[in-house]
Amino acid sequence: MINLVLLGVVVLAVGGCACVVWAERGGPRWVRCVATVTLATSELVRRSDKRRRRSQRRSVTRTTSGGD
Repeated sequence: MINLVLLGVVVLAVGGCACVVWAERGGPRWVRCVATVTLATSELVRRSDKRRRRSQRRSVTRTTSGGD
């Protein structure tokens, strides 16, 4: 079951990337909409990952510097 979910995510990601390339070359309106959603989603994931890494660094710094 989990394999099907992961396969679905991969298919959506590849399809979104294809729409981004197609939209750059002047594709139809629906392709430009899918490309916009794909780029917005990737930006949200990137920001979320950046925040998560930043908070992990802060917690590691607090635990290592406050010991002695």
